[in-house]
Amino acid sequence: MIRVLVVDDHDVVRKGVIAYLETEDDLDIIGEASSGYDGAALAKELKPDVILMDLMMEQGDGIEATEEIMKSETCKIIILTSYYDDEKVFPALEAGAFSYMLKTSSADEIAEAIRKAARGENVIEEKVASKMMTRFTKKKAPHEELTNREMEVLLCIGEGLTNLEISEKLYIGIKTVKTHVSNILSKLDVHDRTQAAVYVHRNQLLKKPL
Repeated sequence: MIRVLVVDDHDVVRKGVIAYLETEDDLDIIGEASSGYDGAALAKELKPDVILMDLMMEQGDGIEATEEIMKSETCKIIILTSYYDDEKVFPALEAGAFSYMLKTSSADEIAEAIRKAARGENVIEEKVASKMMTRFTKKKAPHEELTNREMEVLLCIGEGLTNLEISEKLYIGIKTVKTHVSNILSKLDVHDRTQAAVYVHRNQLLKKPL
């Protein structure tokens, strides 16, 4: 039997989910809670295998509860929510949530997600999975980490200007130019101005608007 704890502050939703899950022979609903605080306390007391966790609750949200539970427990937490914006998805997963599902999921899908969690298989809602792929595959180019002023100095280096010429063009002191150049070399992971200039031309930065 898979021991399940349901945490949701909407009574109708919580009772409805529990009513269905109780019809499944392999699922044992060992407890329910209407707040993140109570859910975290019950998790430590009852030691469930899987927790269905709502996100937006008045007394301790699902992210806080997940983080608290994962400090000491090894259960699998399935977020079951109506929200899939970045401000909710990534903090929940970073807090230790194992799966992320939307409340538009069918009862059968929720039950199967519980079984998969118990087997160590996670389920990520398609819309959420798409966000994750976008976030983790989109890497910034080194020059995108530069400040606006550092980018201006880098372009000047690409034009072959000396520190003095950069100082005069941008109306900044020589020492400030040298500091920017040092920071630029570090951020681009290049050893000297020549390599920085090569970087500018290789990435066609002089042809791109700031």
